Amino acid sequence: MASGVKPRVKAPKKAAAGEAVTLKTLISHKMESGQRKNKDGSVIPRSIINRFTCEFNGTSVIDVTLEPAISTNPYFEFEATIPEAGELKFTWYDDDGSVYETSKKVAIA
Repeated sequence: MASGVKPRVKAPKKAAAGEAVTLKTLISHKMESGQRKNKDGSVIPRSIINRFTCEFNGTSVIDVTLEPAISTNPYFEFEATIPEAGELKFTWYDDDGSVYETSKKVAIA
């Protein structure tokens, strides 16, 4: 597991049924490409978040494959339609097999 990894999500607590809401996510991660060398000349191993998903009540909202060219601390902003009260689940997958998850409940206003 990479050290210092912290997922953050901004999502509304309430939405009208059928409303499209803006979701913002950021995960603190170094996103090492595997192509740089350290002071000793050794290659720094690749360590990136390689996939990000968001689900609402078990239904996929977004599924993104990330590549080494993505910058440090990947940030995503996207819209999702909220058909009913439920839970948004956000998941980040790391090269080392680690999985980082967080969720936000959304009520109908």
